[in-house]
Amino acid sequence: MSDDKEPREYLVISRGQWDADASPQDIQTAIDQFYDWHEDLVAKGQMKRGQRLAKEGRLVTRERIIDGPFAEAKEVVGGYWWILALSLDEAARIAADNPCLAYGLAFEIRPIEAVRASAVAVTSETPAPSSASTAR
Repeated sequence: MSDDKEPREYLVISRGQWDADASPQDIQTAIDQFYDWHEDLVAKGQMKRGQRLAKEGRLVTRERIIDGPFAEAKEVVGGYWWILALSLDEAARIAADNPCLAYGLAFEIRPIEAVRASAVAVTSETPAPSSASTAR
């Protein structure tokens, strides 16, 4: 890897819930270790601060606004922050050291797209081709 390559931002989404059989003391220890780990990476320039998310929320669609939360426990989003890394693999390796992994949380890592959205570009919002359109 080239030394002159700039780190990219990767969004880290904290998902899931604490293991039901974990003690409050073990969970608190993991939380305290997380904040120490997080602050160390922020100080080193490998991470940017994010925030925890409150339990309440709304889902806004073209038809209506619905009270939340909306996901199953394994899909619950508890917070977010950013990792600064040279690749998605490096960002995942950094996230793999998060002490909260040991007690049930999981972390989704997504690169931040640097270009503006476009109706003709294939992006995360682009629907998969239907079987009818691919059969032509």
